[in-house]
Formats: sequence, structure tokens, C-alpha cells
Amino acid sequence: MEENLNNNTDENEYEDVCFACRRPESKAGKMFKLPNQICVCNDCLHKTMETISQFDYQGMLNNPHVLNEIHNIEKNNKHIFPNISFINLADLQGEGGIPNKQKLKRKKKGTAAEPVLDIHNIPPPHKIKAQLDDYVVGQEQAKKVISVAVYNHYKRVATDMMDEIEIEKSNMLMIGPTGCGKTYLVRTLARLLDVPLAVTDATSLTEAGYIGDDIESVVSKLLAAAENDVEKAEQGIIFIDEIDKIAKKKDTHSRDVSGESVQQGMLKLLEGAEIEVPVGANSKNAMVPLTTINTRNILFICGGAFPDLDEIIKRRLKKQTAIGFNAELKDKYDKQKNIHNQVTAQDLKEFGMVPEFIGRLPVLFTLDALSEEMLIKILSEPKNAILKQYQKLLALDEVQLIFDPNAINAIANKAMEKDTGARALRAIIEEFMLDIMFEIPKDENIGRVIITEDYIKGTGGPVIEIRNNNSMAIGLPVTGHR
Repeated sequence: MEENLNNNTDENEYEDVCFACRRPESKAGKMFKLPNQICVCNDCLHKTMETISQFDYQGMLNNPHVLNEIHNIEKNNKHIFPNISFINLADLQGEGGIPNKQKLKRKKKGTAAEPVLDIHNIPPPHKIKAQLDDYVVGQEQAKKVISVAVYNHYKRVATDMMDEIEIEKSNMLMIGPTGCGKTYLVRTLARLLDVPLAVTDATSLTEAGYIGDDIESVVSKLLAAAENDVEKAEQGIIFIDEIDKIAKKKDTHSRDVSGESVQQGMLKLLEGAEIEVPVGANSKNAMVPLTTINTRNILFICGGAFPDLDEIIKRRLKKQTAIGFNAELKDKYDKQKNIHNQVTAQDLKEFGMVPEFIGRLPVLFTLDALSEEMLIKILSEPKNAILKQYQKLLALDEVQLIFDPNAINAIANKAMEKDTGARALRAIIEEFMLDIMFEIPKDENIGRVIITEDYIKGTGGPVIEIRNNNSMAIGLPVTGHR
């Protein structure tokens, strides 16, 4: 009995959706409940009744000749089309009910709507940055920029001073090499602010009418993250990763359905407009309910590695060189590591981003490439550092895991050679921890494991200490990480 009450409560939280036109109750009005969990709106029911009233079904069914003709048609059609018969409502058992992921949450009546954000509860920028410091190593300028931009954006949403002085949205564009922490920074920020966050990929977006995700799918994912609550979704954050993949294709004569056309379609989303969004799907079709979402208060953060952008920046800077005593050498910028810090809107335009798209991302900042010192800090300093994760895994087996400082330096040195940022750390640790995680649970007497520099370099093994304080160096197989 209690389970039935809970199920009814869960269903009452979501709006009913018409089985025919797929409109929610807030748009179509009151629904008529039919058997097998089917709901039909007033308009569709009237259209059905008008269609039925055009035929004299009662007179047809009372005529024996008509009944014989219908029976013969069914019998003949079974030989021609063996799997086709007249539609029966019983065939719709279990299919009439629309899952909750395609239903909108019902607005509560009779109670004053509490604001999602309160100006007094928004943390100031220095507190946002202090919390980011616990999880993200380095990137001081990026954390400062994103803290101020988010604080100003949610002040704008909470105060709602749009009538007196209109404050524009502070959409952001972050540029940085792979593995420098772009996605991780946004995920950490959304977790600290406790707002709905949708992380999507721009590589799958195409122009409307082509195979791929429609542009509105990025907002649909935010609606799903907000549990189909429209008011909550309208104050969320959308992070569009790999934004550089929708740049204009150069030297092409075919239609650019996943490049410039996607940028043009995203202009209204970034600036703020009311758009029709599919609920629980990535594209619009006749079987998916739609709802309207205003993107005016949605914060868009775009990020990308922008490969070959460094060459565009160097080409622009080298034009300033000249001949004379104060002339700069042309190879001055070749060895500069963080050359993308000098990026301008003109460089992005030459890369393939349209000016209208760049103009709707007023906050432009870059993330530095990770140095060896930063990689060493990433290994051990953050709250959920990689080394701490493996120490916790072995602690569940009552085994203490210790990393020698020289071993940590060797891991960071190997990661620098891979040139894939912080992602290289995980790959390296997975290689040399595989044999340890496989062999250690075999012996219950092992109490401590010390990872040495020789084991990382493949010239030795880890130090294993038995629980009676006897230590020895065992020769675990070291294949795969030499």
C-alpha cells in the first residue's frame, strides 16, 4: 500500500503528456485519462470524435453484409500481410505511459515560489577561488577570472534588475592545451555552487535536418540535469567542450553542416532567447514532447584546445619584427611555452570562429600548460589526488601505500614526455600499479608497500614490508612500464 502511495506521489510531480500530440499539461490543458495509462488532451480528443462522427459505425456494424466484408478483408490481409491487423488498445499495454525523463515537473500551487538563488547566499569571488584551490592546482589567473564572472552572473540573476540597468551575460571562452584542467575546473565549480550543470561536446552538433545532435540538445541535457525542472534549468550552467571543432572548414566547397552553420545556430542560445527544447531526447521529432526554455539566465562556458592556434599567434607577432638595432629575432616566439596567452579575437577569427560567435563570449581567458612542478603537486596535493585514491584502495585491504619523493618526480618526468597534460599521470600510474594491485591481495601478511624510483624506471621493484616489520624488495614483473 505504501509503495502505491509513493508511486502516485512521484507521478504527481510530473506533468501529464498527450499521447497524440506530445504536448505537456501546461500547454495543452487538462488531460483525459484513458486505459493503459494513456492521456489525451482536449484538442486531440475533439479531433478524434469529429473524425469518428463522419462515419455511421453503428449502422455498419448492424449490417450483416458489412460484417462479412470486414471478416473477409481481415482474412485475406493475413495472407498478404501476415503481421498486420486492426489496432487494439490492448496492444498498447505498457507503451501508453511516458517515462518521467520525458515529462516536465509540475509547478507547485498555493505556495509562494522560493527563489532558487539568494543574493546573500552567493559566495564572493575570493571564497569561490579558495574552494577551487583545494581541487585545482595552479591556473591562478583562470580561477580568478571564472570566480568573478560566475559571481557577477548570479548577482545578475538573483537581483533581476533587468528593468533599470540591463546587465549582459558574462559567457566565457577558455583556451588551453589538452589535459590542463578545463573540464575539471568547470565540474568542480558546478559542484561547489550546487547548480545544474550540463557538459556536452560540440563535435556531435550539426545543422538542423542532418544526422547528429541538434543545437537545442545542449539545453535539453541541462533540463535533464535539473530533473526536468524548467525554472531550475533556466539558472544553470552549460559547458560546451571541444568548441574549436565547429570552426569554419577551410578550402572546402561542400556544405559545412558541422562548422560555421552550427556557430550561426548557437548565436540565439548564447545571447538569450526562448527556444523549443525536446524533453528527454537530442532531436525534435513527432514522438518527443517539447517545452520552452529561456536561455537569458543560463551561463555558457565554452572550452577548447584550439590546435594550431599557436602558429597563428606567432605569425601575427612575427610581423612586428624589423631590421635594426631594436629589431626582434624571428625565432623569439618559437620556444615560448604559453604563447596562447597572447591570443586576440582576430586570431580566433583567423582560426575559423565567426565574429558574431566570438562577440557573444566576452570573457576570454587561457589556461597554462602544465609544468613538471605542477604535475608533482597534482599527484599529491588536491583532495582527490591520484596517489590518494590508490592509497585508499590498498587501505581497504589493510595495506599502507607509500610513494618515495624520487618516485613522484620520476612519474612527473615521464608525464612531461607524453605531452598530454594531467591525463598522462593516470596512464603511467595504471601501468606500474597493475602488478601491485594483482599480487598484493595474495598475501595477507603484507603490511606496507613503498614505490621506489627504480620501480618507476623499470630497473627494480617496490619495497614490501611484512607486518612483523621485516622488509624486503620483491621482484614483481615490471613488464609494460619500462
